[in-house]
Amino acid sequence: MAVSAAAQESVEAAPASPEAALQRLMDGNARYVNNAAVNTDHSVTRAARAQGQQPFAAIVTCSDSRVAPELIFDQGPGELFVVRVAGNFISEEGLATLEYGVAVLGIKTIVVLGHTACGAVEATIASINDRELPPGHLPSLVNAIRPAVYEVMDSAPDDLLAASTAQNARRNAELAKTEGPILSEAYTAGTLNAVAGIYEIATGRVTML
Repeated sequence: MAVSAAAQESVEAAPASPEAALQRLMDGNARYVNNAAVNTDHSVTRAARAQGQQPFAAIVTCSDSRVAPELIFDQGPGELFVVRVAGNFISEEGLATLEYGVAVLGIKTIVVLGHTACGAVEATIASINDRELPPGHLPSLVNAIRPAVYEVMDSAPDDLLAASTAQNARRNAELAKTEGPILSEAYTAGTLNAVAGIYEIATGRVTML
């Protein structure tokens, strides 16, 4: 089966810079939004993937089942290094994972991707309002997201959930740029960037913050 030019480029061409990597993601999202995806035949590069991985970007995203980074950015298997946790925050383990992606795999951009109607952020807001932590291990999620909520609460936004979701993504994108030594050194050297974005579930569109 013939492979389209766009799909072949996706398979073969690695972005040369963080800016190019981000542009490739946004171009892919535009295709996804317009129902014009090119990465639909995942058998094309199966043999090549067996030899190793060469992802060009890392996506830190929520575990929400409606958020699928390879679909959202129209990228094939092996092209994105994905870190998932409810609330899309970067834990110590997440930092180590991203460091591996940068130092060993050579990823050039990190996108911390929040999304509309995030249940983890909503639960954090409810916990703050009710002055009560949820059961089990859920407090670890609430405690990680809580600072972002506090940072926007005083401004009394019309939509606290949306404002908190955006701030949570921004805080963690900043962490991905400043945490040393591996990530901060790569950022300072200009070989890595980290940005925050919001995925709108209803439209499929990603907006960078």
